[in-house]
Amino acid sequence: MTTLRSFTLVGGLLLSSTALAAEHLARPLNWHAIGMFMVFVVFTLGITRWAALRTRSASDFYTAGGGISGLQNGLAIAGDMISAASFLGISAMIFMAGFDGLLYSLGIVAAWPIILFLIAERLRNLGKYTFADVVSYRLEQTPIRITAAFGTLVVALMYLMAQMVGAGKLIELLFGMSYFQSVMLVGVLIICYVTFGGMLATTWVQIIKAVMLLSGATFMAFMVLRHFNFSTEAMFAGAAEVHAKGMSVMVPGGMLSNPIDTISLAVGMMFGTAGLPHILMRFFTVKDANEARKSVLYATGFIGYFYLLLIAIGFGTIVMVGTDPAFRDAAGAIIGGGNMVAVHLAQAVGGSLFLGFISAVAFATILAVVAGLALSGASAVAHDLYACVIRKGQATEKEEMRMSRIATLVIGVLAVILGLLFESQNIAFLSGLVLAIAASVNFPVLFLSMFWKGLTTRGAVAGSVFGLFSAVILLVLSPVVWVNLLHYDRALFPYSNPALFSMTLAFLGAWMFSVTDASERAKQERGRYLAQFIRSMTGIGAAKASNH
Repeated sequence: MTTLRSFTLVGGLLLSSTALAAEHLARPLNWHAIGMFMVFVVFTLGITRWAALRTRSASDFYTAGGGISGLQNGLAIAGDMISAASFLGISAMIFMAGFDGLLYSLGIVAAWPIILFLIAERLRNLGKYTFADVVSYRLEQTPIRITAAFGTLVVALMYLMAQMVGAGKLIELLFGMSYFQSVMLVGVLIICYVTFGGMLATTWVQIIKAVMLLSGATFMAFMVLRHFNFSTEAMFAGAAEVHAKGMSVMVPGGMLSNPIDTISLAVGMMFGTAGLPHILMRFFTVKDANEARKSVLYATGFIGYFYLLLIAIGFGTIVMVGTDPAFRDAAGAIIGGGNMVAVHLAQAVGGSLFLGFISAVAFATILAVVAGLALSGASAVAHDLYACVIRKGQATEKEEMRMSRIATLVIGVLAVILGLLFESQNIAFLSGLVLAIAASVNFPVLFLSMFWKGLTTRGAVAGSVFGLFSAVILLVLSPVVWVNLLHYDRALFPYSNPALFSMTLAFLGAWMFSVTDASERAKQERGRYLAQFIRSMTGIGAAKASNH
């Protein structure tokens, strides 16, 4: 199976759920799911009201005043990362291809040691609200913040597009509403959460969602293992016995047979995760670098635990869903498509009530991720562009917060429009492109700004621009778009994952334009590196962080 097919599966419920929408009129409404969904919405709106009363300053809005504990932030990060695409998509990949489905989960988990040892502590010591604070610490503010804000907005809007389609389809299925009404409902909820509650409300929505998803997945994995008398050997043997591939379901190479594509995919997942703006933003919500490290430690534990559960859930679907005719239609296909196997497993192990719970959790998952994305986009517009570039650091907190709320409203409207425009489009490739762009635009410049004395403003801007355009162009020329979407016979770029090449070009561009920069400004920027390095390592002055 090609990597494109893999991304299509990972996109899962979010990206290719047209079949589900077509069925909603014929299928009975899931009243358990609707009830649980309503409870979740009412409860989280109550949290938003509580958070709104405590959100008085820009610091409160962007970072919850730095008052989130390491454990709370770790759970919130896990809530951002363990998405519905992971839960449903990777389960479906294991159901279809077996062993290779696990490789996708490993790519995400492998990113966290990089974040722990290279990024979290230094990010917290150098920044205030956004990762652009760190990159621009010793470089020129205006070009760096414009470039960083543009990269953040591109990543956030592309991620939002995919999540809005998934959320709209899920509400359409549960409520029997039209797709337009479903997307509008999701857009209104997100605007309410972020506009009024800021980071505090967003954090608690993510924490609640993480606890719900971890609890549901734990119960599912327990029931699957119980079915096999808690023997993983029996579970794997049973899967090999009933799967069409037989024992080859336990052998790697079924999906990721091209080594270059495999390495490029791993590069995108590892370094793309370390460059996602809504994840980086979370390290400013804790009081110091020690709590930032704790956040990553807890997040790694929760995320690693979740992906361990997916092993049992994925192989459980092969036996308990794949062999049950109740979950297949008249043509023998899985009802709702292959990406629904985890939801069918929920019904198999817990009945209709647990099915309703898992359906509501899937929506809560999307809602939490979209809230974080909207907040990161709003912070890029209000803090990086408006306060630091347009107003040159002279904006009052009241003005900046007003701009943040206006930006949230605009981003919410754009998310709704994009969700409506791309309802019927094949946008599965966005899953890979988002991480490839984050790995190419954000990570190289962030890494070099913290660890390389020679980086200059010209080099940082060039690196970001090289990364963005090379990632987009290579993906357009790849089989994902050139063959599958544009229907040409042969792709001009042979690999489906551009991250290995675009990230390399970003590093090369930043290095080349920096070493050839002999301007007086560049000499001053190199001279300021030592002060930045001392602060990044010790945290001296971090408590008094301001617009540098």
